[in-house]
Amino acid sequence: MAGELTFDGYEEYLGGLKARIRAAQIRSALAVNRELVALYWQIGRDVLRQQRCQGWGSKVIDHLSGDLRREFPEIKGFSVRNLKYMRAFAEAYPDEGFVQQLAAQIPWFHNCAILDAVKEPAARAWYVRQTIAQGWSRSVLTHQIGVGLFERQGGAATNFAATLPPVQSDLAQQALKDSYLFDFLSLGPAARERDLEQGLLEHIRKFLLELGRGFAFVGSQYHLEVGDQDFYIDLLFYHFKLRCFVVIDLKTGSFQPEFAGKLGFYLSAVDDLLRHPDDRPTLGLILCKSSNRVIAEYTLRDARRPMGVSTYELLPEEIKRSLPSIEEIESRLCLSLPEDL
Repeated sequence: MAGELTFDGYEEYLGGLKARIRAAQIRSALAVNRELVALYWQIGRDVLRQQRCQGWGSKVIDHLSGDLRREFPEIKGFSVRNLKYMRAFAEAYPDEGFVQQLAAQIPWFHNCAILDAVKEPAARAWYVRQTIAQGWSRSVLTHQIGVGLFERQGGAATNFAATLPPVQSDLAQQALKDSYLFDFLSLGPAARERDLEQGLLEHIRKFLLELGRGFAFVGSQYHLEVGDQDFYIDLLFYHFKLRCFVVIDLKTGSFQPEFAGKLGFYLSAVDDLLRHPDDRPTLGLILCKSSNRVIAEYTLRDARRPMGVSTYELLPEEIKRSLPSIEEIESRLCLSLPEDL
């Protein structure tokens, strides 16, 4: 535009300034959340102490809620229900250091979701740490709790302890689950590996969520040329935290010992053809419909390449047929809405 003022480097400066402001907003929001969660824990701790020392009954929470809401009408967090969460929060985490260093790093309602659904202290602490590390939203956290991620994490049959250095072995073991829940898929009993692969690719976002943080999709039916012959890897990933490629070989049946030989070949080929000098050894995962753990452990015991065996579960066809369609859900919602909306 004619006559418009121009400043050398202004756009670059403006972009940097916007980034700094956004970062400051995020830091401010995190600081407010930490203070809020710490305050809620202190309130819950004090209520517990008074109930134990003064013999206050459960009705004190109703009185406390009314008094606080009258004194601070602009603050929405003093409902009876939320005060009960505060008491449960302080009871679940008696260590103030844990609250300040970990629990206060995630939003209050994330903490409430964990309190509601997880009873084992070690599992609660694990979900808090994973929420911080993975940046889970509340819906993702609730989903991971619902599918029992804590119980499944790190339980795959592997030979990592024998084939990898200790630190990498531990990290690699934690990156694999003993079973994967593909409840977004439903395949018939005659489904082949190609059908399973295609279904996972069609739901790649959900598949990556189930695999866990750090996995980046590289390709399916990934072509390798070895000895003038063509070979194709079912699924190839790169794990940024482990700094290595991960080969997944899909099987729609039960685990068989001979599967390990084929996977070992793929791992050797990827190490030679794709692996960067700074990358760590490629990992392999045989993903089967079922597996006998004893047979899997015997098979992996003398395998030279780092690999594991896990199973997967699908959404049963009879359950899928019983679920309402999107059209049925929308129709029911429309019928239930008041006419004045």
